[in-house]
Amino acid sequence: MTSFYKVLITVLVICLIGFVMYKRSAYKLQALLQHETTLTSSNNQLFSNHQVQHLAIIMDGNRRWARSHKLAVWQGHENGIKPVKQAVKFCLEYNVPYLTLYAFSMENFSRPEEELTRLFSIISKGLQEEELQQLLSKDVKIKIVGNSSTFPKSTRQIIENIQEQTKNGTQLTVNILFCYGGRQEITHVTKVIAEKVKAGTLSPDNINDKVVNEHLWTYPAPDPDLVIRTGGKCRLSNFLPWQITYSELLFIDTYWPDITKKDLEEAVEKFTKRTRNFGV
Repeated sequence: MTSFYKVLITVLVICLIGFVMYKRSAYKLQALLQHETTLTSSNNQLFSNHQVQHLAIIMDGNRRWARSHKLAVWQGHENGIKPVKQAVKFCLEYNVPYLTLYAFSMENFSRPEEELTRLFSIISKGLQEEELQQLLSKDVKIKIVGNSSTFPKSTRQIIENIQEQTKNGTQLTVNILFCYGGRQEITHVTKVIAEKVKAGTLSPDNINDKVVNEHLWTYPAPDPDLVIRTGGKCRLSNFLPWQITYSELLFIDTYWPDITKKDLEEAVEKFTKRTRNFGV
C-alpha cells in the first residue's frame, strides 16, 4: 500500500472517530437540555400555583453569622444586604406581590452604640446601592414600617426619598420593618380608634376586624401567607402579631447572610404541600 493511501485511510479514520464523538457529545447535550427544560417546566408549574401573595421574613442570624466567621457583628449586618436583594428578585421572578422584611425591632435599640451607628450606615448604603436601584426600576414600591423618628437624620432623609421615588410601584410592595414592634403597632391602632370614638366619627358598634386592619401600619398589604424565620430560633419576636394569626410558619436553621434563592424556593415548595384551613 502506498504512502498516499495510508495517509488517506488515516485521515478517514480520524474523521470517522471525530464524527462519532461529535454525535455522542451532541446527544448528551440534547439530553441535558431536555432534562433542564423538564426541570424548569416542573419548577414553573409548581410556582405558578404557589398561592403566596405575601411572603414575610424574619431576617435573623446576622450577628451569630459574624461571630461564626470571627468577624465584627456589624459585618454580619453588612453581609445581610445581599440576601435582601435576592428576596426581592425572588418575589419579582415568581410574581409574589408583597414582601415584608423584619429588619430592626424596637428592642434592637438596646444594642451598643457603635453597632447601631454601623447598622444605620449599612442601611443607608444598602438603600442607595446601584443593584437595588435597578430592582426598584422594575416597578417596586418600598414602604418603611415602624417608628423611624429615632434614626439619624441622614438615614431618615434617605428613607423618605426612597419611599417618595417608589410610591407608584405596582409590581411588588416591599415592607421593611425598621424600629418596629407588633405590640406597639396594636397599641397605636387602639389609640387612633379610641380618638375617633371620642370625636364621634366612629361608633364602637362599628369596630370590627376590617376597621382594625385599615389602621395597621402595614395596610393595605394582605396578611402574610408564609412567614420564614432564619437563624434557627423558633419564636416570632413581636413580629406582626395581628397579621400572622393564620399564616404558615417555617423556621430555618441557616443564618440570614447565607440564605439563597434555593432556600426560598424550598420554603415555598413546603408551603404548597401544606393544607390551610383557617381554623375550620
